[in-house]
Amino acid sequence: MLQDIVIGLSDGLTVPFALAAGLSGAVDSSALVITAGLAEIVAGSIAMGLGGYLAGRTEVEHYQAELAREYREVAEVPHVERAEVDELLAEMGLSPSTRAQAVQELTADPDQWVRFMMKYELGLEKPDPQQARKSALTIGLAYALGGLVPLSAYFFTATPREGLLWSAVITLLCLLVFGFLKSRLIGQPPVLGALRMAGIGALAAGAAFLVARWIGG
Repeated sequence: MLQDIVIGLSDGLTVPFALAAGLSGAVDSSALVITAGLAEIVAGSIAMGLGGYLAGRTEVEHYQAELAREYREVAEVPHVERAEVDELLAEMGLSPSTRAQAVQELTADPDQWVRFMMKYELGLEKPDPQQARKSALTIGLAYALGGLVPLSAYFFTATPREGLLWSAVITLLCLLVFGFLKSRLIGQPPVLGALRMAGIGALAAGAAFLVARWIGG
């Protein structure tokens, strides 16, 4: 869930901010910026949520395919699979006598045998079948929440330029806080993470603003 929130919020704070900044350099109506921003947030939330759903489904389908393959190999070539179990146990530092007993016990139950191979040979954990839906909802909501942050300034300002100024202040502060917390949670330097996150948002918004000004004359 934390990973999904990070994905949704980081894109939600950055993409609508860049869009609003670009429009602010090309139009004179805050209403137009708000309308386009809300449309982008809706479309972006759906697209990001769908991406999260497809990623979750792919993980489940990949696990099921590998699980079926392991069951088939255990049934068809058990001697090969037993040798693989012994090799894995040897890598863990077990002695030959201990490995022999462990192999015998692990391979006595096909379900236990396959679970061992899935985890230690393939490095796969059984995914939550509902994770795809949870990811879609979490990413979509996080994106929408993040997108409303830069857009909120335009509801309370008279012109797009004024809205852009306040939007930049609010969004960059949020990006700094978000980048700091995210980096701290994953064990990276928090100050560097905060500056990196804010820098990406500022770069995207600045580029969009300059392109819109250049095209609009």
